[in-house]
Amino acid sequence: MSNASAGAAGKTRKKPIVRPMSPHLQVWRWHVTMLGSILHRASGVALYVGAFAIVGWLAALAAGPAVYAQFLVCASSPLGLLIWFGLSAAAFYHLASGLRHLLWDTGAGLSPKTASTLSTLSIWFAVIATVAFWAALFASGKVVL
Repeated sequence: MSNASAGAAGKTRKKPIVRPMSPHLQVWRWHVTMLGSILHRASGVALYVGAFAIVGWLAALAAGPAVYAQFLVCASSPLGLLIWFGLSAAAFYHLASGLRHLLWDTGAGLSPKTASTLSTLSIWFAVIATVAFWAALFASGKVVL
């Protein structure tokens, strides 16, 4: 129950309530730490979805040689390789970005310049690690187009 009198409900307030406005993308200028945050979330979602591909691989392995052979045909197709490439890029980025967040949790690297540098390094690490990983796979001869 309210302690307000019955007559107070009809009265208007003299001072408007000042509430903070929500920032939106049209107001904020893009910077690399924003991109890093968005990519960290997107890579987490991609890895969550990609976990189903790994479960599919394990299920095909358990189902027997014929089903596993069919899975390998799908996984080694150009579309399958593109999906695996994307999942490995997401894994490398999420690893680097997670380490960046772990560093931030200690209170280090929070200045704008250092945060931008760490975000840039996370992105470059993911690019270089993904390319190196797939170059090694193709060089081994185990993966072909």
